[in-house]
Amino acid sequence: MATTDSSLSSFSTNNGHNVSDLSDNNNYNNYIKMFWVGLMDGDGSIQVNHWREKSLQYRLIIKLSNIKSNYDMLIKIAKVIGGTVRITGKGADVIWVVNKKQEVEEIIKIYDIYPPLTSKKICQLAFLKTCLTETSVKAYLINRKLKYSEQLTIIKSNINFIIPSYFKGWLSGFIEAEGCFSIRKANNHSFSIGQNDDIYLINAIKQYFEVTNKVRNPYDKFYFLEIYKKEALLKIIAHCTNYPLLGEKLESLKKFNQKLI
Repeated sequence: MATTDSSLSSFSTNNGHNVSDLSDNNNYNNYIKMFWVGLMDGDGSIQVNHWREKSLQYRLIIKLSNIKSNYDMLIKIAKVIGGTVRITGKGADVIWVVNKKQEVEEIIKIYDIYPPLTSKKICQLAFLKTCLTETSVKAYLINRKLKYSEQLTIIKSNINFIIPSYFKGWLSGFIEAEGCFSIRKANNHSFSIGQNDDIYLINAIKQYFEVTNKVRNPYDKFYFLEIYKKEALLKIIAHCTNYPLLGEKLESLKKFNQKLI
């Protein structure tokens, strides 16, 4: 697995430019896009459905608990990327959603610069692109059964996963979705993160934070990394400060940081 720059003072765009000042509008917009890709990989869904077997419908969606910090985060994303934010589930959930074909086509251009990293999202994106080209419902009904047919191949091909240039921004979005800052009375506080199927991503996160903890496989195809060592936790906090979390996990991070110091 390739190594990545250990500096936390700046992040690198896909064009190789180092960006350190998020107050710059262009830098901020690029960061939001990287973060969005990570958040989509963890909590998002790329969907293709049909309407009464007459036409195809395309959808991008992120669904989160309806708390103010998550709502505010999705509004920030919508201002940069597009899409609509609304409350659903009798007030229990907040979603960011895109339903219009033309807007979906525009937004997924972000993936040309910052591709998804989870095997499931890679498969969903490939299926969406196929359905945008071949718009017949008949072809959709046949091919939807094969949506994840290449997932195992993708996982195996990433055994020597190379950390991409946008990984730091992506990682903060992924932590927002899948990370957990745990505070315990016994003071054995920890950070954990897990993912179904994609052990290569959990190994990449382990490598990036330079920890020796074993990646566990507690059940089925779920892979899990939990970190207790204070030195490593401080490194994670530094990352999440320089590449800021934007939603509910930012609140968790602040409480976690206070306990750790």
